[in-house]
Amino acid sequence: MPGTASDTQPALLGESVLAGYGKRQVLFDVTVSVGAREIVTIFGHNGAGKTTLLKVLFGMVPAWGGRVVFGGNDVTRLGPVDSVKAGMSLTLADRPVFRELSVRENLELGGFALRRTESERRVQAESILGMFPILGERERQRAGTLSGGQQRMLALGMALMADPKVMLLDEPSLGLAPVLAKEFLRNVRRLVDEKEISVLLVEQNVAAGLEISDRVYFLRSGRVILEESAEQAAERGRWWDLF
Repeated sequence: MPGTASDTQPALLGESVLAGYGKRQVLFDVTVSVGAREIVTIFGHNGAGKTTLLKVLFGMVPAWGGRVVFGGNDVTRLGPVDSVKAGMSLTLADRPVFRELSVRENLELGGFALRRTESERRVQAESILGMFPILGERERQRAGTLSGGQQRMLALGMALMADPKVMLLDEPSLGLAPVLAKEFLRNVRRLVDEKEISVLLVEQNVAAGLEISDRVYFLRSGRVILEESAEQAAERGRWWDLF
């Protein structure tokens, strides 16, 4: 059952964000926020700017204008490493794991940016393997030999290695069968409830995304065209006119 954010200050805010690549503008005055212990999902057509928005919030792509506020601090100019240290994580849709490394090695790399000792990374990895028993059974197996669903689970575990306060997830169910996609997203909901973190999610499966979300944004051609509760969006029953 999705929770609701009660804190007045968002955990993460992108305000009036402008961004693009070269001379091509992709985002136009986009404002999104994520509250404490909240899952917010962004829907939109291919090329709408969803991934670019996550990269701007995380510091991988510079904002042309607007600002990013995390935990009450302006982090607009932070790079990815500093974003991790501040308490953010980003899991991209493509190649989310290091295929040639083992499950455990992937997990330990996930905590590397925090400059933890080898012992500290080992303890954290054990904790995450306990959350996902199937990964514990395959901890010495090369990540590239895991199923698609297991690789997505491992990517989630790698993000958790940095103890994030806010997780940015880019189409985590991409390539998964509908049943596996729903199971994976329910795991995300469970983690939010148990670890009291926040999630900004880009998802292609509207029905599955709405099931775990608190609020949603619809992005079209780099602009937010609608923000509403997941309950309101679910009542529509069809969403083709928003894409």
